[in-house]
Amino acid sequence: MKILGITGGVGSGKSRILYELKNEYNAYVIEADTLAHELMQPGKTIYNKIIEEFGRDILSDEEPYPIDRTKLGEIVFNDSESLKRLNQISHPLVKEEILRQISEKKAEGGTSLFVIEAALLIEDGYKEICDEIWYIWVSREERVRRLIKQRGYTREKCISIFESQKPDEYYKKYANFTINNEKSYENSSKQLKARLNKFMENDIIIGRHTSES
Repeated sequence: MKILGITGGVGSGKSRILYELKNEYNAYVIEADTLAHELMQPGKTIYNKIIEEFGRDILSDEEPYPIDRTKLGEIVFNDSESLKRLNQISHPLVKEEILRQISEKKAEGGTSLFVIEAALLIEDGYKEICDEIWYIWVSREERVRRLIKQRGYTREKCISIFESQKPDEYYKKYANFTINNEKSYENSSKQLKARLNKFMENDIIIGRHTSES
């Protein structure tokens, strides 16, 4: 089983790449952010630790009082120290769960490609876990345009988020491959297929593209 890491800034279109890996190549995909939100549910370890750190003002007003992601986001994306503390709480536990699932899939067999997506994939040491890391690149201006259109963000919010992340050069330096995801879907798909065939080599990819590989 090969382990592939996917990373890229917000607005870079990672979801499109993950969708193709999952639906066209039958990859088992874990999104670290989604997993973190699952582990932040009431009663979970991350939930309790986040409340201890940030207080009950970040909770929803309705039972069972889940963490309000908007309230929490307003805190951490405007304060680098708060974001750092949040990451220190959640990331180790998310990584622990991902490692557990990797072991589980290896033991079960039948999974050729295990994909991990995380914004801080490189910073959090996943390079030691992954056989290869791909960076999904889109220019800053295009990312701003997409986020304003798709999520209703202001330009100021976009820039604030970008400034909390490392520059493109950092990811390109440590990634094994960069996908230019700024152009058409077909263009990105061709890049993905060519690199995936090389990455998997003699491993069998069970999916609709198997016969074309």
